[in-house]
Amino acid sequence: MSKERITCVWCLPDALWERMAPLLPKYAVSRKGGRPRLPSRQIAEGIFYVLRTGCQWKAAPREYGSGSTLHSYFQEWTELGVFRRLWKAALLEYDELKGIQWEWQSMDGAMTKSPLGGEKNREKPHRSRKTWGQAIRADRRTRRAFGRRYKRCQYA
Repeated sequence: MSKERITCVWCLPDALWERMAPLLPKYAVSRKGGRPRLPSRQIAEGIFYVLRTGCQWKAAPREYGSGSTLHSYFQEWTELGVFRRLWKAALLEYDELKGIQWEWQSMDGAMTKSPLGGEKNREKPHRSRKTWGQAIRADRRTRRAFGRRYKRCQYA
């Protein structure tokens, strides 16, 4: 497989980008100079790469920018409500294409007992909460950890 084919799988299609671009924040060029900002498309592709693959920010391919840069843009866009606007636009577009039954919606969830939770109104034990290894023994000798039967020694 060629490198271009692998990276192109994660690219945003041009038609999608044209619908997304107006919803993203516009950045002015700094008059003080410094390092120029990354293009918004490159940032969006990097953020969606991390969200789709589940990789860590630092593990994102360098072609999208550094992981810390992608993460800072992700936090900024989250605070600005960019992803909420993208979600809303996608829902409205889907509603126009297929139709969403807004009158009837359902939520999915699961409520189960925790496996070791016990019952709520059970009888309380009459002993202290200290376990076997925490109590001080009567002969006051220290116990050795399991698996340390033999003395430590170095072998030549």
